[in-house]
Amino acid sequence: MHVPDGFINAPVSAVAGVVAVGAVAVSLRGARRELDERTAPLAGLVAAFIFAVQMLNFPVAAGTSGHLLGGALAAILVGPYTGVLCVSVVLLMQGILFADGGLTALGVNITVMAVVTSVVAYAVFRGLVMVLPRTRRSVTVSAFVAALLSVPAAAVAFTLVYAIGGTTDVPIGSVLTAMVGVHVLIGIGEAVITALTVGAVIAVRPDLVHGARGLTAPLKLRVGGELVDAPTARPTPVAARSPRKLLLAGLGVSLLLAGFVSFYASANPDGLEKVAADKGIDAKVEDHAAADSPLADYGVEGLTDARLSSGLAGVIGVGVTVVAGTGVFWAVRKRRTDQAAATPTSVPKSVA
Repeated sequence: MHVPDGFINAPVSAVAGVVAVGAVAVSLRGARRELDERTAPLAGLVAAFIFAVQMLNFPVAAGTSGHLLGGALAAILVGPYTGVLCVSVVLLMQGILFADGGLTALGVNITVMAVVTSVVAYAVFRGLVMVLPRTRRSVTVSAFVAALLSVPAAAVAFTLVYAIGGTTDVPIGSVLTAMVGVHVLIGIGEAVITALTVGAVIAVRPDLVHGARGLTAPLKLRVGGELVDAPTARPTPVAARSPRKLLLAGLGVSLLLAGFVSFYASANPDGLEKVAADKGIDAKVEDHAAADSPLADYGVEGLTDARLSSGLAGVIGVGVTVVAGTGVFWAVRKRRTDQAAATPTSVPKSVA
């Protein structure tokens, strides 16, 4: 659903940019409460994983494909504020390095793909986990439903933005119907990926899943046919609680997906591209400002082997995203630590 330059006029793009900047600023402040020494590197990995999985377009209908948006996954794993930042980092890397998503449309993309998906998904998720039994299965089911609904919500948000600032005169009703219809199908794929990923992390480190914290009853795991309490985040030595193994495994999976599996992704246009072509939304699309990037279109300039070119571009993208994301989240976490250290504590006066 990456919106290119030329779909939305300049004034509305500028307003969307202001909204995006405000959302990112609020998220930077909120993320200070969500991040600690364990979850800061996890958030960087989540951004890299979203980048990798977004390269894996899957077929959803005749001549149409879809890919993960990632807002639901990020919000549930590392928190809604950090989730907005995760997807924003991915969109920034894609726009600058890979010419994917317009630079003047970056505010629109962050608003639609990062803010709307994260907020809608986390609201739905929290509502469901509060009423369903406190089990691992309930958390996974809640993640599935939240992710499913977040994608058509983003489609509605884009249609609203286009109704206000679209550069072509097309019937908005037909655009809305087409966008929601195809993105409901894409939402199913999003839901499957999100539920599988959240379920996998809960299975090994439930204490790291932000959306599973604060439950009134412990999570349950099925062992030998019986439900038992999942490991909780009881005070243990820092080394024993390190998520290093999970981080290395996640990075390895991300590199494998981006560097190898992505070559076999569907070549069909995604939901927005298909609707744009069918409805004439793309009549005034503009060339990307970063079209001359050596990594444009997820290939490495100068490499004639398509498989090697796309694989290397994917590996570079994962590497750049994990470094940029981890740097941002460590900086946010450090600012929180510095502020806490600078906050004066009241000392009771001694009684003579």
